[in-house]
Amino acid sequence: MLDGVEIIKSYLKNLGTNPGVYRMLGEDEKILYIGKAKNLTNRVKSYTNLKNLSHRIAKMVTLTRSMEFVTTHTEVEALLLEANLIKRYKPHYNILLRDDKSFPYILIDTGHKSPQVKKHRGAKKRDGYYFGPFASVGAVNASLNILQKAFTLRTCSDSIFNSRSRPCLLYQIKRCSAPCVEKISDKDYNVLVGEAHDFLSGKSAAIKNRITKKMEQASGNKQYELAAVYRDRLKALAAVQSRQDGTEGRLNEADVISAFQSGGETCVQVFFYRAGQNWGNKAYFPRHDKSAAVDEVLPAFMSQFYDNKLPPKKILINCSIKQKALLEQALTLKAQRNVKITIPQRGNNLMLVQMVEKNAREALERKVAETSSQAKLLKGVAKLFDLDAPPARIEVYDNSHISGTSALGAMIVAGPDGFDKKSYRKFNIKSEDLAPGDDFGMMREVMSRRFKRQLREDPDRSAPTWPDLLLIDGGKGQLSAVVGVLEDLGLTDIPVVCIAKGPDRNAGREDFYIQGKSPFKLTPNDPVLYFLQRLRDESHRFVIGSHRSRRAKKMHKSLLDGLPGVGAVRKKALLLHFGSAKAVSGAAIKDLTQVNGISNALATQIYDYFHP
Repeated sequence: MLDGVEIIKSYLKNLGTNPGVYRMLGEDEKILYIGKAKNLTNRVKSYTNLKNLSHRIAKMVTLTRSMEFVTTHTEVEALLLEANLIKRYKPHYNILLRDDKSFPYILIDTGHKSPQVKKHRGAKKRDGYYFGPFASVGAVNASLNILQKAFTLRTCSDSIFNSRSRPCLLYQIKRCSAPCVEKISDKDYNVLVGEAHDFLSGKSAAIKNRITKKMEQASGNKQYELAAVYRDRLKALAAVQSRQDGTEGRLNEADVISAFQSGGETCVQVFFYRAGQNWGNKAYFPRHDKSAAVDEVLPAFMSQFYDNKLPPKKILINCSIKQKALLEQALTLKAQRNVKITIPQRGNNLMLVQMVEKNAREALERKVAETSSQAKLLKGVAKLFDLDAPPARIEVYDNSHISGTSALGAMIVAGPDGFDKKSYRKFNIKSEDLAPGDDFGMMREVMSRRFKRQLREDPDRSAPTWPDLLLIDGGKGQLSAVVGVLEDLGLTDIPVVCIAKGPDRNAGREDFYIQGKSPFKLTPNDPVLYFLQRLRDESHRFVIGSHRSRRAKKMHKSLLDGLPGVGAVRKKALLLHFGSAKAVSGAAIKDLTQVNGISNALATQIYDYFHP
């Protein structure tokens, strides 16, 4: 313990009083903790007095072998840098936001004369109007569905739009106005685009009034079919308003964040309000020590949550937090406009925060119940397969191919908290020596690549990324293949189980294969069997979905992709001259030189490419 204290003291001699970020490193320079300080000397000095430290922090001090520092101009900059580094390195002793995907948006793409409305995630590089963030893809899909019904904007890609010669099914069911075949004029279509923009900007009441007047006017002119179209659009808009309560319309742009803590775990529930509408919510379960209080967890969560997201003008929270003013300054600096964090004390906003807190409590209760159930199932798995303890990490492997083509292996991971989707992996089968459809050879390649890399990265086997159980989709042949690879690598202590489909591929009649034992079945109503089936089915879903994506990319890939010295212009010239990529691949050098822009040397290169 004193070694860690002395190491920390050694840095105090040359440490200034500037604000900044510090990193505490353990053995092999593994980052234990990342913190920020207004005065680096004072903050680091506080770690040398063990009496004032909690048991968790004292243990961290004992493991410290070195420190690193970055000075900043202000404490606000230090806070922003700290959040970024914590998310990048995920130190064990920090409070961590575990699920940090970017949020989806709705984009009205104005780069085309007939703008398209679609989902968007990532950098905002395209011209158009962006609306969001939405809490989930489901929330985006629901809004897109309403936009299609109410405003009949196109959702097809530009390539499909340009190739249409007649309206698609969406036009027939009144979900698209078919600008592709000029069923609507550009002027009228842009009116719809403007109305959709206004609706997503929160002007739904004004739009409803306009559509109501148009409906009444059409009805008065005995244009009943047109009146029915306006009626259906009003119904779609009414469906949106029916989902909002009285408090929501007053929040034009805000996030409502409530934290609830129980049993040493915390759930942070975030509701997104934009344009006076609820655009979805999401529950987060940050990783932290059981002793960490809500007022410590919530600000750490917020600083990491907004590290890669633009904060709204207003953030409502349900409890007081540490360094609230500092966090406001940091978010204001990031957003380049004023950001206010408030704790409502009365009125509609208080009711809203309490409602979000109730959602957080219920989400945490569900998670605790699911975790308890998961723990029982993992104990059952340990008992069934004679493991020393319930497995903390189960890796499930499966392969997919069509007659040996587009071969792909996949790994999914499950543990006490359910499926760990960020740890899923795909393996493109690279070996050219495999016979088409050689499942055993594919499994050998996947296992060899997975564990050779694991040994390189962690030869001491101290990382939590080592599996406690391998579950393989297959039978005796797959078992022999996997065990053989593990034996070659000296990893004979990793348990391997193969699950083979039953007669006629019936679920519930699977055979289990373990080395040194005869195959066996479980009773059809065994909960552990259902659990193992769920793991196997998730691996199926992941590998088949990945295989389909790869196959689709391959189908869209031209034979001409990768031709040396042939860019988009020459590729187009070749296709126009020969009619197809296949015809280009079979053309003689003399024929290739007849194409504009193809010299004799380039024609020879192209011919050699297809005739190695």
